[in-house]
Amino acid sequence: MSNLNDLFEKNKQWAKEIVDGDAKFFERLKEQQTPNYLWIGCSDSRVPPNTILALPPGEIFVHRNIANLVVHSDLNCLSVMQYAVEVLKVEHIIVCGHYGCGGVKAALGSQNYGLIDNWLRHIKDVKRFNDKHLEGLEGEERVNRLCELNVIEQVKNVRDTTIVKDAKQQGATLSVHGLIYDLGTGHLKELDTNA
Repeated sequence: MSNLNDLFEKNKQWAKEIVDGDAKFFERLKEQQTPNYLWIGCSDSRVPPNTILALPPGEIFVHRNIANLVVHSDLNCLSVMQYAVEVLKVEHIIVCGHYGCGGVKAALGSQNYGLIDNWLRHIKDVKRFNDKHLEGLEGEERVNRLCELNVIEQVKNVRDTTIVKDAKQQGATLSVHGLIYDLGTGHLKELDTNA
């Protein structure tokens, strides 16, 4: 027996509110998936893409993992990216991190967490590549700067995929963006990823 009754009730209420405002919403939604954006973000439950972008369902294709990583051997992320670019024909790929990311904090520390340490190794590499940019920074300032540097590195990783390179070579209109989300304000900021 399910303990999810609360969630089912909330779902019914949400669906009713949608239909009350737009009777044909779900009929249209099931017939189309033409998002203009692919969002590669952190799994953190406080960073829901549709909510913070004020976009309805169907407007953004989403892939999430711990610390918004794009790893050349992650077939899940690459498959999502390939589908978004080749089938859905998205025009924008957004890599979005957030300040105070737990994955980034964990990568800065020395504690062992088990299996996830293998994943966090990628962030430790970003730290190593950017040690000079982190000199003199401590605490929250250090974490937040590494969150930004991680996004910038993941944007590079997206741009270096055969998926993006092939699409550009074939003339696709495709831009890659790096964003950071501030949990304290709810605001997004675009990072300079061209350096």
